[in-house]
Amino acid sequence: MDLIRTEIADHIAVVTMDAPPVNAVGLQFMEEMIASFDRLNDLPDVRVVVLTGAGKCFSAGADIKDRLSRKEEPGTYWAHARRARELSYSIVENKKPIIAAVNGPALGAGLGIAVSCDILMCSENASLGLPEVDVGLMGGGRHTMRLFGHSLTRRMMLTGYRVPGPELYRLGIVECCVPREQLMEEAMKMAATIAAKSPIATKMAKQAAQTIEFMTLRDGYRFEQNLTRELSQTDDAKEAMRAFAEKRPPVFQGR
Repeated sequence: MDLIRTEIADHIAVVTMDAPPVNAVGLQFMEEMIASFDRLNDLPDVRVVVLTGAGKCFSAGADIKDRLSRKEEPGTYWAHARRARELSYSIVENKKPIIAAVNGPALGAGLGIAVSCDILMCSENASLGLPEVDVGLMGGGRHTMRLFGHSLTRRMMLTGYRVPGPELYRLGIVECCVPREQLMEEAMKMAATIAAKSPIATKMAKQAAQTIEFMTLRDGYRFEQNLTRELSQTDDAKEAMRAFAEKRPPVFQGR
């Protein structure tokens, strides 16, 4: 991996996008991101992931220079579009909870990466934006609609407006907005809280969250009840109940 770095300790994987100068999303970047998150799916020692960017930018979005230099062959566009979707799916559908530590601008495809994560935290210099209208592109609007309201989403799509970190916090889009030097500390605290939980329970909680989002209340509640039944049969669930009754911290084995 040349552009994506992964470090693992204490059940936490820190994935850093490191494609200077602005972590632009090009072909190699997408392939390495997908491979990194696919690998994390299969690492039992990893219970939670923190995703951030190297430098002052989370990700500035599509690599325009790469697009201009790439020779367009029949089928090239469709392959690129499919790969971009798979990049998002590799995060959304990942079995592990993923925290976005947005350390600077997350624009276009970079916004898509950030909002595909489960929990968003940002620094005061961060922003989310859709600059596609200014560079002859489209995309990211549907991702944005998951978090933003009708008018603001369209403002972002039609004007390229970037929502600054403090405003993201005021709107409830992110869980915290702190000075840049404090962001990873806060993200790691959140990650440690999740890593202390049963990995089976957090896996099922993420599965439930991403599934019930598109269900009716009745169907969603039934889906969660079925997962509850499945979870209750695990050793971790039984240990959680025993620990609660005995007033002690649980010791989870992931089974």
